[in-house]
Amino acid sequence: MRVTLAEDSTLLREGLVRLLVEEGHEVVAAVGDAAALVAAVAADQPDVVVTDVRMPPGHTDEGLRAALEVRDRWPEVGVLVLSQYVEKRYTAELISDDRGRVGYLLKDRVAQVAEFLDALERVGGGGAAFDPEVIRGLVARTSHVDPLAKLTERERAVLQKMAEGHTNANVSKLLHMSLSGVEKHVNSIFDKLDLYPRTGYSRRVLAVLRYLGS
Repeated sequence: MRVTLAEDSTLLREGLVRLLVEEGHEVVAAVGDAAALVAAVAADQPDVVVTDVRMPPGHTDEGLRAALEVRDRWPEVGVLVLSQYVEKRYTAELISDDRGRVGYLLKDRVAQVAEFLDALERVGGGGAAFDPEVIRGLVARTSHVDPLAKLTERERAVLQKMAEGHTNANVSKLLHMSLSGVEKHVNSIFDKLDLYPRTGYSRRVLAVLRYLGS
């Protein structure tokens, strides 16, 4: 897989470069600020961009805004955000994109290298990889009514794996179910949460948001 890195910490950036190369990936570019990230993707499009959120010059949300620009200009390029922070203003826009090829991990919660590499592979393969804490941090708990009360225990288990960014195929393996069984549960979840097909909306993302906000 061809990867472009954006990380302002030289030590972490070089460590990620070495890790990716050792795992057989090609690092197209490794840069230290958001403007350089966009320029690097324009010069040579990778399969996936891995970027921090807070980067020079302002150290606020430059990396995340650059990620959204990459998604807009080069939708075929996957984006994996790797940060210590959940920046609420733009993260919701990033995760609500139903085209896939997107992920958001928290550095402090990536316990093993394998978790990062697995997320990278999922994003590069067209899927998603979200730390549940990222989405949970975006959801305001405004109601005492559990919107998931109608779900069975099995449906809740399926929805939990969806919240972690797993595809139906991965859910099937993790929960030891048939793929058709997972698909039936997913459709049942949509029906019970009153999530009907509508142009411009991802029912999967909306279901996950309701789960994490409950």
